[in-house]
Amino acid sequence: MTTSSADWQARQYTLFEAERTRPVRDLLNATQAQTARTAVDLGCGPGNSTETLIGYAPDARIIGVDNSQDMIDSARKRLPDVEFELGDISAWPGEGPFDLILANASLQWVPDHETLFPSLVGKLSKGGRLAVQMPDNLDEPAHRLMRETAADGPWRDKLKGVERTERYSADAYYSLLKPHCARVDVWRTTYHHPLDGGVDAVIEWFKGSGLRPFLAKLDEQETTAFLERYRAGLQAAYTVLGDGTVLLPFPRIFIVATR
Repeated sequence: MTTSSADWQARQYTLFEAERTRPVRDLLNATQAQTARTAVDLGCGPGNSTETLIGYAPDARIIGVDNSQDMIDSARKRLPDVEFELGDISAWPGEGPFDLILANASLQWVPDHETLFPSLVGKLSKGGRLAVQMPDNLDEPAHRLMRETAADGPWRDKLKGVERTERYSADAYYSLLKPHCARVDVWRTTYHHPLDGGVDAVIEWFKGSGLRPFLAKLDEQETTAFLERYRAGLQAAYTVLGDGTVLLPFPRIFIVATR
C-alpha cells in the first residue's frame, strides 16, 4: 500500500497522541495485562498503543498489525524490537492462542462484528482477554456534520455511502460475546478533550480519523470546499472558550471479554 493523503497518516494521527493514548491506558488497566505472555495489537497505528501495551505486559511476546504501510513504518521506527505485520485486521489469520488481543480504536472501521468478535475470542487462550475500545460518537456534532456536509454539496454522488461501520449497543455486544466467554465487561466513557486552536483543531483531530474516508474521495479543490463548509458547521455547534480551547466531547465504548 502506498502512502497518500487518503491513507492513515502517522503524522496526522499523532498530532493528538496524548489524547488518543489515554483510552488505551484505561482499557489496559482493566485487563490484568501483566499476566499475558502472548499479545497482539490489532490496528496498532503508529505504535502508541503498542508502546503502552509493552508497559503493561513487559514480558509478553507482542505482535502489532495494521493495514497501513505508513503506520507500520512509523511503528517499526518507534519500536524496532517489536514484530509488526501489514495486514487486514478483518481477515487476520493469527492462530494463537493469545493471552491478550488488544484492539484500540480500530474495529469501528471493520464490518461484520457478529462474526469477527466471536472469531477473535476463539483465538484466545483459556482465561485470555479480548480488549476493545471504539469511538461511540456518531451522534456527536462533529460526525453528524460530516454526514450532512457529504450529502449537501457537488460531491454528493462521490460520497454516497461513505460512512463508518454501524455501531452496536452495549447490550448487543454483551449478548454477542457472553455465549463464548466466562465474563464480559462493557462500559462507556465520555472524554472531554481540550483542543487548543478552536474548531480548526477539531478539524485536524478528525483528519486523522473520521474525516479520512470522506476526503479520500475528493480532489484538492473539493477537499478545500468541503472543509470550509464543515468548518462553518463546527463553528455553530461548538463553543470556543476564552483561551481559544474547544472541549471536544468524545464518547467511547470499552469491552473486555474473558474466554
